[in-house]
Amino acid sequence: MSPARARLLAGAAALSAGTLLLAGCSGSSGTSSGSGDSIDYALPANFTPNWILPIGTAAHLNTNNISIANTLWEPLIAYDGSTGKIAWNKAGSIATAADFAADNKSVRITLGDRHWSDGKPITSADVRFWFDLIKANKAQWAGYNPGKAPDNWTSFKTEDARHFTIAFDQAYNPQWMLANELSSITPLPRHAWDKGGGPEQVWTYLNAAAKNIAGYEKNALWKTISGPYAIKSYSTAGKVVLTANKKYDGGEQPAIPTVNLLPFTTADAEKNALRSGSVDYGYIEATDLDQKDSFTARGYEVKPWSGWAITYMPYNFNNPAMGAVFRQLYARQAVQRSIDQASLAKVVFNGTAVPGYGPVPQGQASDFVSQAQKDDPYPFSTTAARKLLTGHGWTEQGGVMTCTSPGSGASQCGEGVAEGTEFAMQVLSQSGSTVTDNMMSAIQSSLAKTGIKFSIRTAPVNSVLSQTPQCKASQSICKWQLSFFGTAGSWYFPAFPTGDSLFQTGGGSNFGSYSDPEVDKLISASTTSGSTKAVRDYSAALAEDLPVIWLPEPVYQISVVRNGLGGFAQDSLANFHPAQWKWTG
Repeated sequence: MSPARARLLAGAAALSAGTLLLAGCSGSSGTSSGSGDSIDYALPANFTPNWILPIGTAAHLNTNNISIANTLWEPLIAYDGSTGKIAWNKAGSIATAADFAADNKSVRITLGDRHWSDGKPITSADVRFWFDLIKANKAQWAGYNPGKAPDNWTSFKTEDARHFTIAFDQAYNPQWMLANELSSITPLPRHAWDKGGGPEQVWTYLNAAAKNIAGYEKNALWKTISGPYAIKSYSTAGKVVLTANKKYDGGEQPAIPTVNLLPFTTADAEKNALRSGSVDYGYIEATDLDQKDSFTARGYEVKPWSGWAITYMPYNFNNPAMGAVFRQLYARQAVQRSIDQASLAKVVFNGTAVPGYGPVPQGQASDFVSQAQKDDPYPFSTTAARKLLTGHGWTEQGGVMTCTSPGSGASQCGEGVAEGTEFAMQVLSQSGSTVTDNMMSAIQSSLAKTGIKFSIRTAPVNSVLSQTPQCKASQSICKWQLSFFGTAGSWYFPAFPTGDSLFQTGGGSNFGSYSDPEVDKLISASTTSGSTKAVRDYSAALAEDLPVIWLPEPVYQISVVRNGLGGFAQDSLANFHPAQWKWTG
């Protein structure tokens, strides 16, 4: 996912249980004020905003879309990591309290005394409007995973204009429910958006309007907002100008009247804008860190931005040629032991990445990471990797391990692996990043020492995602074997790092169709148990079982910020928050 999801983005734009980060590096330029009434903010390259509706759909999962939408329409419950710890940011939320019942089967929400930009109060009816839209159109919502929200929300009972209760189908971990499900709710202006005909018709109407990017500036739909900024202009090329909402009565009053969000087509174009001083906030890649002094000399500060993310390459377990090999744990162990994460983090990423050994982010301290994951169950050793293969019926022939002892015995290749099968696999990798290209080349070299042939094909990140979907072996689209879309991290989590989208059977972003009944139980337990032990058990299980190839976690980006510009939330959830920015000098 950048989807996110990628979110590569994948995962949600309003927000869902996670996000695949579609990020790259980005050409457009602005005229920077350097202070005062405006800021010129460079968007990452090829990361063009294209969706205004604060409800994400699969084709529009982009962290910039989410950040802009949240700036216009504040979430019911906003989470961010701008303080250094991921937590509920009540200043940027419509709700002021969430009181769970003693049995954890329902929650009573209290709304603040807030108003829409047209003066109408924000009420429980506006939350119910979102609730009904999602209930009726859940399959089209990017945040949907079967069995999770809204399936597990059994009722919505309005108490009065500022209080309502949502009931659940069972007891849930309040921490998970608040951070991963209730945070996806965005109160919507029912009086302005409900054109009648039922939630299906309203959904169609709103989505049709959201597809008309050229009409954003004039469409009255997008004028009724709750957030600190309004849209002044929004071009199809991706330039977005935000202007402070003078009617905003929330807790994050904007300090900068005009925010210019500038698109770029290449990383070099964006870096040239930094060098010329035409942007106040931009990015460099890890490979550019040796030029840090040239940016600080121009009046910028260089700040690595850590992400709450994991990075990985999914296996396609249903691939007709290699799926049977991928389903053998020893084979996945051999691959993982051939990946020198420590060297990749130090050399390829210039020390801006940390090794990741499992499904929970390791770039920041948390109570969610198991000791098994921290300890790295499969340390780098191509010698050990070779022994795993030769001990299971593989013999090196012409430099490539080949199955010479088929069968399901302990010393054979495993069920479904035919005699003569070569351990040769291909990745479709995200293009446009020198760091990613260098990492893939290094992985190719170390796998070759084990006797595994690794070939690399590249494509723009959107193409990687569209060409590597969930599939069945009989489908022509199932020819892909490995996928990589994680130049800036593959999957960005909400505050609670659950695995239901990624690794649960049938999960919405489980690209490789990984499935294990025991892991499914652990994931379910992590969402219902009140203890973080359940998440650590899940962390340990997938560190051992290797549903994907674990790779180093890079920082989300290395930000270059003009001196005197403060309030920047280096939000590890990969969002930006214009209302928090201010000129300090």
